[in-house]
Formats: sequence, C-alpha cells, structure tokens
Amino acid sequence: MKILGVDSSGMVASVALIQDDILVAEYSVNYKKTHSQTLMPMLDEILRMTEQDLSEINAIAIAAGPGSFTGLRIGSATVKGLGLALDKPIISVPTCHALAYNLWGVDGLICPIMDARRNQVYTGVYQFAHGGLNVVRDQDAMDIKELIGVLNALNKPVTFTGDGIPVFEEAIKEGMEVEFQFAPAHMNRQRAAAVATLGGVYFRQGIMEMASEHSPIYLRKSQAEREREERMENTNK
Repeated sequence: MKILGVDSSGMVASVALIQDDILVAEYSVNYKKTHSQTLMPMLDEILRMTEQDLSEINAIAIAAGPGSFTGLRIGSATVKGLGLALDKPIISVPTCHALAYNLWGVDGLICPIMDARRNQVYTGVYQFAHGGLNVVRDQDAMDIKELIGVLNALNKPVTFTGDGIPVFEEAIKEGMEVEFQFAPAHMNRQRAAAVATLGGVYFRQGIMEMASEHSPIYLRKSQAEREREERMENTNK
C-alpha cells in the first residue's frame, strides 16, 4: 500500500510517501514561501529521489483543515488535480488529528493549537489508548481561555503542539492548573508523514472520497467573509 501525504494547512508545506507503513520520503519546509510555489516541486523531488511512479499510489491523504484558508485551498486544489488525473481517491485527514498523531505514544492528553487569530485557536483534545488515537474532544475553533478551562476540567497532564504555542504560551502558563508541557521542535508542526500514516489507517477502514467530492474543512468563515458581513450589518443599522 502506497499513500501520498500532503499538508499545507499552516506555515509548513510538507509532502510524504508511505509504503506499507514505512516512511519512504518526506519533504517539509517551514519558510516564507507560498505553498503554490513549493508543493509540486517538493513532490517532484521526492519522486525523482525515490524513483517512484505516482500512478502506483493507492490514495492521496490531505490535511483537510482547519488551518490557513489560503493554504487549505492550495492543498485541496493540488490533491484534487492529482486525484482526477490519476483516478485515485482522496483521504481527508483532519489537521488537528494529524498534529496529535505526531506525538504517538505520549501519555496524557494531547492538545494541538493553531493560531486562528482574534485570540482563538483551532484545537482538539486527544489521547492514545488501545493502540490508536482517541478523540476526547473533536477539533473546533474556540477562545484560548475557554480551551484552558476545558483542559483544567479534564484534570489530566497535557502536551501542547502546533504553531499556536508561541502566540499563546504565556496565556497557557498563566491559566493551566494541571501538569503540561510543550512538544519539541521535531514534533510541534504539521508533517505530511503523520497525514499519510493516519491516512493509511483511514484507507484500511474505507474512509475516503472521490477527488471530485473533496473540499476543505474550514470550521469557521474566513476573515474576509466576516469583515464583509460586519460591513453589511453596519450599513443596515
């Protein structure tokens, strides 16, 4: 089984190839370039270096959201194009699920946080048990203070991961009443390897869709949409 993984949901652009639960290749860049500039060249380099034929993959796994609206659209358009051209199914992997999967085997709760602006985070709460990732609280957008309250109420040690840590580190330190820690650099950002591996789990369970059916998971309206609605409300007053 070969699964191609793609993640462009945040600042990181990442592409990976998994074959029979072995990571064949992964290419990740966390730098100031748009994903439209990086994803296809990264994929081409992986295929060149590993001498793989893209037509032999079984499915394409994508970090479907939440995350950056622009990044999600670019990722979605990329995998839809590949899926249609290759006649391969798409596996939509929730971004927060994949971020948590990076921390396989960590005890206690895992809490990915992505900066959603306006003091909010995209987040979820997870725990590894019985050989798999359990969803304690499904991914959602919420205020950071509300999230801290939820975690304190669960009363278990928490490991935070994601690009929201630098933004909300002080609020976390001030508000957390239970034991917590921050994941280290190699585990605290999006990785296509996690997307592809979790995608393989979903593939075996038959959780996939046709390329034409795929769409990103936004969870909330974009800033442009919210600002447009606010202007319309002010105009109608």
